[in-house]
Order: sequence, then C-alpha cells, then structure tokens
Amino acid sequence: MMHRIIVIGAGIGGLTAAAWLTRAGADVTVLEAHVYPGGCAGTFFHQGYRFDAGATLAAGFDPEGGMTRLGQALNITWPVEPAREAMRVHLAGGQVTRWTDPAAWQAERLAVFGQAAERFWRWQETTGDRMWEAALAGVPWPPQSAADLARLAGVGLGVAAAAKAQLPGLALDSVRPVAARLTGLPTLLRQYVDGQLLIAAQAASDRANALYGASALDMPRRGVVHVRGGIGQLAEALAGAVRRAGGQVHYRQQATRVAPRAGGGSAVETNKGARFEAETVIFNLPPHDAAALMGDDAPSRLRRASLPADGWGAFMVYVGLDGAGLPADLPLHHQVLVREPLGEGNSVFLSLSLPGDAGRAPAGQRTLTISTHTNLAAWWRLFEQDRAAYEARKVEYTERVMAAAQVAIPGLAAAARLILPGTPVSFQRFTRRSRGWVGGFPQTNLFRAWGPRLGRRLWLVGDSIFPGQSILATALGGQRVAQAVLSSALQGL
Repeated sequence: MMHRIIVIGAGIGGLTAAAWLTRAGADVTVLEAHVYPGGCAGTFFHQGYRFDAGATLAAGFDPEGGMTRLGQALNITWPVEPAREAMRVHLAGGQVTRWTDPAAWQAERLAVFGQAAERFWRWQETTGDRMWEAALAGVPWPPQSAADLARLAGVGLGVAAAAKAQLPGLALDSVRPVAARLTGLPTLLRQYVDGQLLIAAQAASDRANALYGASALDMPRRGVVHVRGGIGQLAEALAGAVRRAGGQVHYRQQATRVAPRAGGGSAVETNKGARFEAETVIFNLPPHDAAALMGDDAPSRLRRASLPADGWGAFMVYVGLDGAGLPADLPLHHQVLVREPLGEGNSVFLSLSLPGDAGRAPAGQRTLTISTHTNLAAWWRLFEQDRAAYEARKVEYTERVMAAAQVAIPGLAAAARLILPGTPVSFQRFTRRSRGWVGGFPQTNLFRAWGPRLGRRLWLVGDSIFPGQSILATALGGQRVAQAVLSSALQGL
C-alpha cells in the first residue's frame, strides 16, 4: 500500500508539499475548508470581481528562482509575466520606485538616498544572497535531529566557503537588528526600510533580525512577477499538479479533529462528517490551530503553542474601480507611508490587477486590494462586546485606508464602484486562522520559526516554519517538509 498522507489546508505551503509528495508516489489527500485554494494567497469572487485576498508580491520566478525550479519539477507553467517595477513606495519625503532591474534600482536608490546609503545596500544584497542560498538548499532550521544538524553543518560549510570575509558580520547579524546597519544613515532610508520590513518581516528595523531582514528586503530582486487571473492562480496551478499526479483535493471539508488511530497513523474528521485515515498528517496551519485539532493528543510542545503577543492582523479594503482614468504606466504594487507609527492606516500596501485581465472585473474595471497592519485585540474586543462600535471602527478605518491609498492612486474614491472592508474577524472566518492572525511570527530572532516536525508522522508547513512568510518562502518550506516526510517514511519513522 502506498504511504497515505493528509494535508490540512490548501495554502501554498500545503499544496507544494502535497504536489511534491504525490509526484513521489504517495497517496495524498488535501482537505480545504474554503471553496478555493490559496488561503491568504487566494483570489475570491464577489459581485463580479475577483479580488486577491491579500495585497501580495509574487517573487521567486527568476531563471534559477525557487518558484521556477518548483514549476519545472512539477511540470507547471505558471500564468505570470515579469514585472519591471516590484513596487512604488510613497514617503513623506518623496517616491522610491523599486525597479527589478539591478542597474535601474541602484540608480534610483543613489538618487533618493545618496552615496552614503550604499554601504547599507551592499550589506543587504550580499547578506540576502547568502540567506536565500541557504533557503534554496532546504536548510533544516531550526534543527530537530542529528540528521538535521549534519545537513545544517554541510550547508553552513558551503556558505562559509563562499563568504569567508562575511563570517564575522554574519555572526553579529544573527543576534542584532537591522537598525544596527542603519546607524548614521539618513532618516529617509530608515523610514523606507521600516516600511519594507513591516510587510516582509512583520517588524521594523529596530526589532527585525538583521539576517532575516536582509533576506526580506531582497524579495524585489528575486524574480517578481504579475499573476494573470489573480494571485490565487498559483495555488490553483499547484492543486492541478496534485490532481494530475493522482492526488485528491477536497474543498468545503474543514478538519475538526485529528486523533491517533489504533495501529498507528491518524484519523481526520471534518465538518461534513467525513473521516480520512493516513499514516502522516501535514498541517498547513498556525501551530496553535494545529494543537486545537489534536486536543489532548497534541505533542506537549504543541500544546504550549499560543498566538504571539506581537502578532499582526490585517485590515483590508477591496475596491472595484473604473480603470479608464488610471495612467497606463501605473505600477501594480504600491506602499504608502503616511506617518509613524506604521500600521493602523498610517501605512498601507496596495495590489492592483493587470489591465485587461479577463475575468478579474467587469469590462473597463479593475480590482484593488489594500491592506494595513492592525492590532488583533482591539477588533475582537469590540466585535465581542460592542458590535456598534466595531462597525463604526470599520467605517473609520475604511476612510483612513482609502485616504492613504489615494496618495498612490489620485481620484481613487471617485473611481470606486465597490468598496468592501475586511477585518481580522473576516480573516478568521475565511482563512480559519484563529483571531485572524496573519503574516507569521514577527522575525525578531532566528529562533521564532517552528521546527516542522511536530511529532511522529505529524508535520507543519506554512509561514510559521523557516523561511517564513511570502509565497516563495512558504513554497520552499513545503518542499523541504515533503522531502523530510519522504526520508522519514523510508526509514519507517
């Protein structure tokens, strides 16, 4: 009998693991609570529009990039086209266009931040290269076994050989924040870096770990693309790869219980009364949500998992708008930093659909997804105790976010045909992530990432494991876990 595997959750990490394992000959079943795949990287339909659930940048599609390699391995042709501009960042002191072409980006940053800032960018790019080399190599971080330690040592020796001169700095950067590399540099640079780190590492430069921060800032150099049909088409392509290889993907099947099975393995029960049995279960969920499914049967380490006190939620505004008045050369991604502290409408990230992208919006219109980081507790307190105040806060935040977005898209309010707000409560309802926590752990130190092995034949994928959040990172994490599952199955572990 083929090794049976259940993947709970059809996010990018879960689908990548499922597709890789199915290709290797495993009997894989994916259970997804929603009606479409992708989770926070999905695309949903509402009143004639297809909105990206999150304002998301798709990277890893350069010739040797992680998504390119994954597509080749799984025989997937990604529905993407290269981006000239990763995004445009709007600061109080001016605009910064994050070009994907290295020469254009260097000229841009010299013009905006000056020659003095080049030492920061040289550090960022060389350190980012080392970190992504490790991630692409499937480095088992944090190590959970002797085999992991041996592999980690092997990768580490490779990095050391390629970067001897960097080793002292890398060691220091492993325990200090990005801010240590910004000392004496312009405030405008620090503001730009803080904005980028908030969306890519969930923490600003004073808290974001320097090594992780360098890799997060590197994302625009890593093959940024626009996805035809919406970001959710990447998950659809992965789900298609699972099915082509003989696996199953079931929608509207929310896992409600995972219990040990007599004789080994696990049984997964769903809200539809179905029961699925397997030797291995992979959770594409935050750790505490995986623990909730297992209850008292959860491994002791997992039972201690909880929502991080500094974890973020997202307040979203989805806009259907008339595309006629938009400039032809308008970038599709923008970040607007209105004021500090960032988040709560003081900073927003925007993703605009491609012009003429059939099926995304009624003729002549386009879709826009806008997000701002927000504190979770305040929304839930109002939702549970004062529903009128909760609704009033939604109106206030919608106005605040729309005002910020108009910095990037003047006339947005007049062009809007549909405005749909979403809160952390909405995210819990549609992604099943408890309390609407998104983005993974703020990357304040290298040990916040969970090890993917939860227990015997119980595994974790998603933004809680290394290398963290983003489509590219969760796909790399899913591939790494799939390889570990295959290795463990061969050893009978």
